[in-house]
Amino acid sequence: MDENVCYAKSSRREALTWTTLAFFGGFAGVSAYGPIVAKLKDAMALSPLSIGLLAACPALTGSLLRIPFGAMVDRMGGKKPILVLLGLAVAGIAGITILFGLSPTPKPSYFSFFLMFGILCGCGIAVFSVGIPAVSYWYPQKSQGIALAVYAGLGNLAPGIFALLLPVLAVSLGFTFSYVLWFGMLLMLIVLVFIFMKDAPYFQYKDMGIDIDPEALFLACGEELIPSGTALASIRKAGADWRTWILTFFYFVTFGGFIALTVWLPTYWADFFKISIVKAGLLTAAYSLSSSLLRVLGGFYSDRISGERVVFYSFIIVGVGALTMMLAPRTFSIAFAGQMLLALGMGFANAGVFKLVPKYTPAAVGGAAGIVGGLGAFGGFAIPPVMGLFVKLYGTGGYASGFSVFLILAVVALILFAVLNRYATVKSEDIPNAA
Repeated sequence: MDENVCYAKSSRREALTWTTLAFFGGFAGVSAYGPIVAKLKDAMALSPLSIGLLAACPALTGSLLRIPFGAMVDRMGGKKPILVLLGLAVAGIAGITILFGLSPTPKPSYFSFFLMFGILCGCGIAVFSVGIPAVSYWYPQKSQGIALAVYAGLGNLAPGIFALLLPVLAVSLGFTFSYVLWFGMLLMLIVLVFIFMKDAPYFQYKDMGIDIDPEALFLACGEELIPSGTALASIRKAGADWRTWILTFFYFVTFGGFIALTVWLPTYWADFFKISIVKAGLLTAAYSLSSSLLRVLGGFYSDRISGERVVFYSFIIVGVGALTMMLAPRTFSIAFAGQMLLALGMGFANAGVFKLVPKYTPAAVGGAAGIVGGLGAFGGFAIPPVMGLFVKLYGTGGYASGFSVFLILAVVALILFAVLNRYATVKSEDIPNAA
């Protein structure tokens, strides 16, 4: 191979654009599925357990699939896994559309079908862990922080945006036609990704049968990271590194916390402050959209001052935000300020964590991204029930004291950060291209 000529097609910016759009489309599946749960509650006379199962199934699927699909990138690149996941999400949206077309008032016997289609919708969420290594392989390490933050931050806007748009579309166009429209948009996205998205140079060279010299590839195309081993080997290598598990806990608190609060805050605002569901939804959207956009800014600072510093300061902010929510004496302005501090801390920390993933596990970025992104997202399921326990024990006042969960998690994260900062050095043998 010629060290002076890059035979790979596309560019970093184009790759980032298409990967971000794919994640945005896949993540929006959660919002597309969400309104269905409320509609089915009365129509099918569902029990609380059944409602919870329906509401959780997309996010659960999206979390579980992040691990294997993220690891697949190290072997085949990101394009194929993304197309598979988006295809499954399209099948879920199509199934929902067909069911509502057959019966605008669903029958109880349809429950298992809605559950299955919810599981398929959730497959789109797993695009996240595919995009992390796919973007990382395109960008040099000095620019990965902002690139990954743009990818994740803009992709994370999907739930907030669609949570605002879908109710409007359902009223103006009808419930079924709204899903027909969304099905068409997602199908179009798959076609565009198939045509225009390209994997990083290493994978393009591999498909062309060109012998790959890592040093020559770096000189010609600027690709620093080179995958090593199979998907399973990538998971094993990442899982054997203790640093991966500390980063997973960080992400459990921040991204898991982001999902948890997106679910929890509407009930908090409606019950604790006795405001309408519509206003509670707007306040929750302010949190969700702000945290997503702040993730982009967090990536910028991760490149400028290091991911470690961003993570450290972010967890301090999360702790202060949680303490503010705990002490808010039913004062709206104080509670809102606490919510936005949590949005700031979690948005910045999410960017900082994934700045550190390729730094500490450069030889298994896909496996690490799958573990950190997949297991970290389980915070979205583990945290709300614990916060709900405070309400059960202390009544309405438990809504404020429940935020002690985040205060405790932030303190534990800072302790683990001290361990990471003290002992987690990046050694030459960690880097595949190191001589």
